[in-house]
Amino acid sequence: MFFKRKLKLSSLMRGSIIFTALFIFAIAGTVGCSSEGKNNNAQQGVKETIMFGDFNWESALINDRIAQFIIENGYGYPTDSIPGETIPLMQGLSNGDIDVAMEIWIQNVQEAYDQGIESGNYIDLGTNFNDNVQGLYVPTYVIKGDSERGIEPMAPDLKTIEDLPKYKELFKDPEDPGKGRFYGGVPGWEADKILTDKFASYGLDEYYNVFRPGSGAALASSLVAAYQKGEPWFGYYWGPTWIFGLYDLTQIQEPEYSDELWKNGYACAFPSVDVNIVINKDLPERAPDVVKFLENYSLNNDQISETLAYMQQENVEADEAALWFLREKADVWTSWVPDDVAQKVQEKL
Repeated sequence: MFFKRKLKLSSLMRGSIIFTALFIFAIAGTVGCSSEGKNNNAQQGVKETIMFGDFNWESALINDRIAQFIIENGYGYPTDSIPGETIPLMQGLSNGDIDVAMEIWIQNVQEAYDQGIESGNYIDLGTNFNDNVQGLYVPTYVIKGDSERGIEPMAPDLKTIEDLPKYKELFKDPEDPGKGRFYGGVPGWEADKILTDKFASYGLDEYYNVFRPGSGAALASSLVAAYQKGEPWFGYYWGPTWIFGLYDLTQIQEPEYSDELWKNGYACAFPSVDVNIVINKDLPERAPDVVKFLENYSLNNDQISETLAYMQQENVEADEAALWFLREKADVWTSWVPDDVAQKVQEKL
């Protein structure tokens, strides 16, 4: 069945795998160690459970659920998932407790990724999406206005960081009216330090205070409240997120990313990060057809943000958002699979 109960502890997960293996041995009449059992099962055509690592952010969960539905209903393999933090799940991927990770943000976990590749425990199937974004944003109506909402342009010449000093009064900090307010990262986020250093490097700390919201939800709420009122807002955001699926934002241009500028006070644009699909080394032997599907799997920032926006607006879980994507974006996912697999999946929708 699609979306089985998630296991919360590695020991529980291992118990589930052992139980499944023993059950298969009983009905198939085979004996031996678990790794031999997996090979025997693959040779006999028994389709074992494919385990996904559920990273703790919504876009990863949606990617997992889309892939799981297609694998279960199109290819006939049972799937399951285990939630957790990034590094523990990557360790599970390395030792075979987990088979598939749909969103490895490579530059964010470079050391662990490199170790897995060099040891031969990981196989990188290529890019899921690489047009993720992060940076300094304003609502587009701040620059262009919005005739349908009766909003006139507030900062028609605002394009780059060099234009920001003259607009500090537009983004006035209510707690320090002599400066503008920039909504930055949450304390503890890596982006918090980066943004503070950026503003110092650009000399913008003379004109703006970097306000640190107490949570990601508080950052989003500040933007949504301003947007609904048609008021100015200036802050940090990233995608894919539901915010980009619902609201029209314009990025303030920074110098093009370079290693030298980044290492010297982050005085350039944020780099885009490669987000790849990575599997355990044994999966190609167990499920070569699934691996071929995962090699073809590819989304982009807009598609994921739109699905996240549906999830937010309808207040549904990732499994329901995945079903919405599969129903609404058949032209996208049917290109990943053979026609007979697509037909099986569509029959279940």
